Amino acid sequence: MPLSDFDRYPLTFGPSPVHRLERLSAHLGGATIWAKREDVNSGLAFGGNKTRKLEYIVPDILASGADTLVSIGGVQSNHTRQVAAVAAKLGLKARLVQEKWVDWPDAVNDKVGNILLSRIMGAEVRLDSAGFDIGIRSSWQQAIAEVEESGGVPYPIPAGASEHRLGGLGFANWAYEVQQQERELGVFFDTIVVCTVTGSTHAGMIAGFAGQDRPRRVIGIDASATIEKTRDQVARIARHTAELIGLGRELREDEITVLEGWAGDLYGIPVDSTVEAIRTSAQLEGMIIDPVYEGKSMAGLIDLVRDGEIGKGSNVLYAHLGGQPALNAYSGIF
Repeated sequence: MPLSDFDRYPLTFGPSPVHRLERLSAHLGGATIWAKREDVNSGLAFGGNKTRKLEYIVPDILASGADTLVSIGGVQSNHTRQVAAVAAKLGLKARLVQEKWVDWPDAVNDKVGNILLSRIMGAEVRLDSAGFDIGIRSSWQQAIAEVEESGGVPYPIPAGASEHRLGGLGFANWAYEVQQQERELGVFFDTIVVCTVTGSTHAGMIAGFAGQDRPRRVIGIDASATIEKTRDQVARIARHTAELIGLGRELREDEITVLEGWAGDLYGIPVDSTVEAIRTSAQLEGMIIDPVYEGKSMAGLIDLVRDGEIGKGSNVLYAHLGGQPALNAYSGIF
């Protein structure tokens, strides 16, 4: 069925703002770069891309009669922070499994940033020593079972909401929001650059733009450092979402682009290009990005523009997905 037929519970302020990054564009001397700001899309605990996904999941949560949202992520997960915020907004409980996805030697890593905000919002937070993986986790399944055993009614939300059957709809809608903003701004974004890890942000975009039939590239910059797994997951979720919203054709392979080269060796560990991208964005634009996701996608964008892979005549839309609270757990870098 068409996207407009799916129930959506508003959690955002409306369309997220788009603006030109004039000093960054001039500094790189190539394409014109714009940003679409999911980091300021909501009043719920700093918002971000997961808040947009949850808009399409909340109607299902309410219909289910659940009293507890159960989700999972790393210790500094942006997603679990946004789940905690939505639970607070809906008057529900939240149980969050925070796994040790990043081996980062900051003494306050499990006390500041995203996890601090989740605790403030009343979520029950459980630390788990398991390492990074984008798949379904046994620790999460165990938490769901524990809620049931204690008489609660859990609503399971997988990492990043990506493996949720509705997880791609938020960013399919984002693609149509971009189309409307292009009309208003009188510009066409021929290239979209987005960070991809669990995959449904990028995948939703692919499905949404596929229905517009314009010559644009949606470039996912891998930050998982498990490139094959991420590429497969993006493709699977994109195809599922395209079918869900009635695209009416198969997605082509050339519509699914995940590039490696900026993730470093491990998820969540910034490399030199990450830190340089964070400083460049901050010092040229006052735009703060994080060391786990946006620092890596911005590093990719910078290199693709510098190398001419994205041409001089391009209008590039950088998807700023949020995530800045995690910077607090990486203060040693700066």
